[in-house]
Amino acid sequence: MAKLTNEELIEAFKELTIIELSEFVKLFEETFEVTAAAVAVAGPAGGGAGEAAAEEQTEFDVVLEAAGDKKIAVIKEVRGLTSLGLKEAKDLVDSAPKAVLEGVTKEAAEKAKEVLEAAGATVTLK
Repeated sequence: MAKLTNEELIEAFKELTIIELSEFVKLFEETFEVTAAAVAVAGPAGGGAGEAAAEEQTEFDVVLEAAGDKKIAVIKEVRGLTSLGLKEAKDLVDSAPKAVLEGVTKEAAEKAKEVLEAAGATVTLK
């Protein structure tokens, strides 16, 4: 088997949907017994007595609040972001507010939000 360069791997990953990439990461973690989670860095010592160090959120849910005027475009984007069929994607859009993606990285969530909003949907990240 030919060894792929880092650039070739990145190009291959760009062609995957967010769901496919998420599944790959899970399989990678299981196969090599590692985790792809970000390492938490300790903040500066001190601070007020009532202040608690807020832990940065690492997993986000992309929630479709409303489809807007371009429902068909939103359904197409939901299908592109997930592995849902046409009927399932339509049902998800019709039942808004509903989570489109759950437990994804901040980058993936922001990209999905951008794509859905460009299609005319109202989206929040939780």
